[in-house]
Order: sequence, then structure tokens, then C-alpha cells
Amino acid sequence: MYCPYCRNSESRVVDSRLTDDGTAIRRRRQCAACGRRFTTAETTSMNVLKRSGVAEPFSRAKVINGVRKACQGRPVTDDDLALLAQEVEEAVRSSGAAEIDAHQVGLAILTPLQQLDEIAYLRFASVYQDFGSLEDFERAIAKLRAERGSVVTGRQRPLGAS
Repeated sequence: MYCPYCRNSESRVVDSRLTDDGTAIRRRRQCAACGRRFTTAETTSMNVLKRSGVAEPFSRAKVINGVRKACQGRPVTDDDLALLAQEVEEAVRSSGAAEIDAHQVGLAILTPLQQLDEIAYLRFASVYQDFGSLEDFERAIAKLRAERGSVVTGRQRPLGAS
């Protein structure tokens, strides 16, 4: 890390804090040469490996854009989508991997989307899971009804179950 004032390469960390959203570490540094202080932000990078073999940085905006199409005409706000994208990012980052398969990102979208809006969930799942027949939709709807019934009767699903 170079001092932005004198370009010296040596500095010491005076203070470290997480940013409000928890995605970066904010460090307050002091230059060893000139003594001036400056702030740095450290983030981790996570790449998404697509089917074509290309790796690209994870993007909340791409998650939002992909889900937004499924939410057209539904009572879902931009804030709801931003929270969903944050949940998805937290879920995929919790794996600890620097590179994650695009399929895993799609799976991470399904659960929070189901909780947000069941119709949007069915729309997204129909494309993502490549529904090919009415039976595929019927199975997905039956699963939603069974899960809704277990919540109504007080039985809860195990954590991580979908």
C-alpha cells in the first residue's frame, strides 16, 4: 500500500472496522515516512464460473436483473430485490470459496425468492430448472403447498432445506 501523499510503501494500521454492510474492511493507516493518515478499504473478490468456462466477478446487480424479470407484475419493490441480492451474496460468500459455479448462485436465489414471492419463485424456477412440462409445474406447486402447510401447522423445515 502506497501513501497517497508521499508514495512511501510503508504504513501501519491504526484502526480496522467492518463497513456497515459487512462486505469490506475499512482500515485507517499512518504513513511511516510523512506521518499522514489515510483510509483504505479491503474487499474479497469472488468469481462466478459460468457454463461456458468464463469466470466473472459476482454482481448483485446481475442477481437483481435476473430476478426482476420473474417479479414483473408482482408486488415486489426494488428494496425487496436489493435485500434478496444481499442474502444471495451472503449465502454464496459463506461457502468461503473464491470461485463459485453459476448453478450454485441460482440455487442460492431460489430459497429467498420463494420466501419473497411464490409466483416469482415459480417463474424463476421454471426457467432455471428448465421445466419442460405441466407436470414439472405441478410438482413445484405441490412442494410449495406442502411447505406452506408445514408452516401453518407449526412444523418447521430443517435449516437449509428447500
